[in-house]
Amino acid sequence: MSSAPATPHESAGRPESGAPFAGMPIRPAPRYSTTAFAALAAILLASLLWSLATNHNMEWPVVGQYLFSGLTLRGVLVTLYLTVIAVVIGFAGGVVLASMQLADNWVLRAIAGLYTTIFRGVPLLVQILFWGYLGALYPTLALRIPFTGITLVEHDTNSVIGAMTAAILALGLNEIAYAAEIIRGGILGVDTGQTEAAYSLGISPRSTMSRIVLPQAMRTVIPPFGNEVITMLKTTSLVSVIAGNDLLTNLQTVYGQTYQVIPLLVVASIWYCALTTILGVPQRALERRYGRGFATVR
Repeated sequence: MSSAPATPHESAGRPESGAPFAGMPIRPAPRYSTTAFAALAAILLASLLWSLATNHNMEWPVVGQYLFSGLTLRGVLVTLYLTVIAVVIGFAGGVVLASMQLADNWVLRAIAGLYTTIFRGVPLLVQILFWGYLGALYPTLALRIPFTGITLVEHDTNSVIGAMTAAILALGLNEIAYAAEIIRGGILGVDTGQTEAAYSLGISPRSTMSRIVLPQAMRTVIPPFGNEVITMLKTTSLVSVIAGNDLLTNLQTVYGQTYQVIPLLVVASIWYCALTTILGVPQRALERRYGRGFATVR
């Protein structure tokens, strides 16, 4: 009985039968330069870690004292809350703004272009300060019937827009501008034949966008948008300028009184690195989900 022929995968890396070295395993040639570079990098990394671990100015007992303190954990929760809210606002608004940018109506395209230009052009720190001090521009916020002078509701601006609301407005509205560009690029990456085929089958434009175009665009949207999520997590530290009660704000309050700046900044760095690692997990899962049938996501 003859054995089944070897598959291309099984025969890869194995000499053909009858060759002078048939049956001998093939081993790649050693790369001494790569091994030497890896050893040097490992030595430098170990030296840096040892230097940090033995540096008394790091005040590791202080790091341990505040790493899981109630003040730090409350700051972590606020940081996560701001990140999630800003990302949700950014993605939802980004879909709308990207649709306006791709619309046939020039008025919608002009409004979307103006929004993107303003919110990408003004530094985020300036936007946060603007929303934080909105009361200096509009002392009161009122809902009036246009051209009648009739006021339905009126409140003091500072009582409506506190530090947290100002932070959400600044982060969310700014994120919309960047998310719109990412989503617009993903939509343009989908073959126009998909839309034409859907229209020929009588599918409405809204269903075509939500059920055919967007799911295909997500494959290219997820990686850069995941990067935006990570960036947003760290950008929330800017709300410390308006006392946003985030992680960095709380730790700044402590080292403003104790002058233990370095150990408390180490605490903040540890938490930001941990949260960044955790947020990378769902990003990978989404990349695998929307990348099925394409190259393997590692």
